[in-house]
Order: sequence, then C-alpha cells, then structure tokens
Amino acid sequence: MLNLGHGELRKRIASIGLYNSKAKNIIELSKMLIERHDSKVPNNFDDLISLPGVGRKSANVFLNSGLGLPTLAVDTHVFRVSNRIGLVKENDVFKTEQSLVNVISKKYLLYAHHWLVLHGRYVCKALKPSCSTCIINDLCELDNKRYNIVDRP
Repeated sequence: MLNLGHGELRKRIASIGLYNSKAKNIIELSKMLIERHDSKVPNNFDDLISLPGVGRKSANVFLNSGLGLPTLAVDTHVFRVSNRIGLVKENDVFKTEQSLVNVISKKYLLYAHHWLVLHGRYVCKALKPSCSTCIINDLCELDNKRYNIVDRP
C-alpha cells in the first residue's frame, strides 16, 4: 500500500464512498502496522482501534470473523434487530454492544453477529420488514401498525 502511495491508492478505490479519507487511513494504517506491529495486524481490540480508520465495529468483525474470537460487532442490522426482538433495549450502538455481550451466551457469540445481520438484511428490514415470513415473529416487539406493514403470505 505504501508503495502505491496516496494518489495511486485513491485512483484504485475511487468507486467506493469516502475514498479520499479511506485512502489516507489505509496509508497511515500501513505505516503504523510496519512501525509498531512488525507488519502484522494486531490481535487485540485496543491495538486495533488505535489504527486509523478502525473503529469498534471493524475491530470486532476482525476479531470474530478473522480470528474466531467470541465477540460481537454491532452494525445497523444488529442494532435494529436486537432492539426489535427485545434482546436489548438501548439507544446507542456502544450500549447495545455491551448489553448483547452480557445477554448472549459465550457459546453463541461467534455466530450471533452473523445471524442478526442476515436476519436484519433479509427479513427484519428497516422500512419493510417481512413479518409474515419471520420465524421469530412471536418474539418481536415491533408495532406493525406504526410502520404500515402489509404482510403477504
């Protein structure tokens, strides 16, 4: 990445959103990995979030999916679904993450993120949830009338 340089990297990732800041973060992250981590991606949360462009979600995704550690990343899908089905009742992502880690058994943490993301992406969608096909509809606390949802069998 460093050999590409900021300008060339920007060109190569120009099709993605926020490519200018992402290119800058990638270059700075690459420097830090070389200088501080012997060219290896750290395997702990605190070191990961100290890297440019890496926040809680990215760090937890890497620890969970990359290293197989039982942790949970909270994205928009996880946040929405976990609050709708009553796993947690939180108003922000950080509190949701902390609460979920406390209520989900450690034996399920490796997979819980994926289950909640997929359920949120394909069934419990933000604007038009598919309540009639939802296998956990009985757990849901979503007020269907509020969202003007028309269930179709």
